[in-house]
Amino acid sequence: MYKIIFSILLIMLNVDARENPFFPSKTADTLPITSNTNTSFEPLKRATITLPNSARVIEKVTIHYKNLDGSIDNKSIALGQSIDWHLPLFISQSYNNEMNTNPPKKAKKTKKFIPLASYKFITFSYADQKMYIATQDKLIRSFMLPTPHRIILDFKRDADFRSYEKKVDAKPFAKIRMGNHKGYYRVVIELDGQYHYKKRLVSDGLELSCY
Repeated sequence: MYKIIFSILLIMLNVDARENPFFPSKTADTLPITSNTNTSFEPLKRATITLPNSARVIEKVTIHYKNLDGSIDNKSIALGQSIDWHLPLFISQSYNNEMNTNPPKKAKKTKKFIPLASYKFITFSYADQKMYIATQDKLIRSFMLPTPHRIILDFKRDADFRSYEKKVDAKPFAKIRMGNHKGYYRVVIELDGQYHYKKRLVSDGLELSCY
């Protein structure tokens, strides 16, 4: 009999009894940590990113973000789209529905040529980020030099004139220079960054575009 009573008492001492049945059985060490500390940040309005003048295509955009539990994660989106490095990139949020499945058709604009420079036998104009060189003189050669990036054009003509130079505001073209040489004259077109270029012969001269 005494052995039975002793066994019952031993079992009762080892039971994890709780004085307050409404208090969770887990200790503070096992409960998730919460805090009333203010961890709010400034709401995102708009962030700006400027790329170097050698940038041409955005392959991917990756956002690193912090989760509610403080862990850091990231999400990426593949783009593969061309950009104009002159223009900054923006990151922003908006509640406006900017997605229009049926955008209005844009009316075709008439190409407007802006005169840049002119001499007796050659004129330079600009439209749609292209330069148009009107001349009857034959193009002998063309090539590009770096630092700064510039397009070299040699035209055949026996001419005698002073060196010519003019700054222009016609991106990507920044400056036009001309110099006289024996049997030809040289046109140097300085660019505002790093580019490749294409030339196309047209009826009244030459068309230049950069990419």
